[in-house]
Amino acid sequence: MHLKMTGHIIRFMARPSGKTDIPRRLTAAGRELFMLHGYNATGIQQVTDLAGVPKGSFYNHFDSKESFAAVIIDQYADQMQRNWERMIEAAPPQPLASIAYAFEQMISHNERTASGKGCLVGNFAAEMAESSELCRQCLAAAMAVWRTSLTNLIRDAQNLGEVNRGIEATRLAALVWDVWEGALLRMKIEQSVAPLRESVDLILNHFLRAAPAPAALINPTIE
Repeated sequence: MHLKMTGHIIRFMARPSGKTDIPRRLTAAGRELFMLHGYNATGIQQVTDLAGVPKGSFYNHFDSKESFAAVIIDQYADQMQRNWERMIEAAPPQPLASIAYAFEQMISHNERTASGKGCLVGNFAAEMAESSELCRQCLAAAMAVWRTSLTNLIRDAQNLGEVNRGIEATRLAALVWDVWEGALLRMKIEQSVAPLRESVDLILNHFLRAAPAPAALINPTIE
């Protein structure tokens, strides 16, 4: 695949390809445009132009723009889950340290790209959750998978005494993701990763942390 930069958009130059290559090029172009402009401001013609395929070919592979967006949500969610799993494999073995490592990697990614694009799932949730039941279901499924992965780590951290056990792990995981998505919105507004760092620090190093054991329990007096 040959790539040509046009402003901030990667243009997928036309080339001879089989039928199976066309939907891949369309979804790659669609994801790029949806991230830059959102769902409503992106048209099918823009997608096919960027993909370098005839507009008519779009409907040979996708029933509608809505179903096209649903496919892209699923693909994005799968990729993010694979990225999460790779980060956890490379992270320290302690569960809370693993969570901190994963979020630091995500913050660093946003800092390197300096794109301010945020998260496709979060962007679509704000724009489409009330207008498309199909996409709402795809978004809900993506968020559920991520929360489950985080829940397991938080529960492990609770079992080790690293995290407060007073709140159920699933509720804590939901809160962490809600805070993260909100921080991504602030990042887009402020054009800085500072909201990400501040939010992650408050959640992981203050809110989640288990209270230290009383000194009397740590160093009991022997009479």
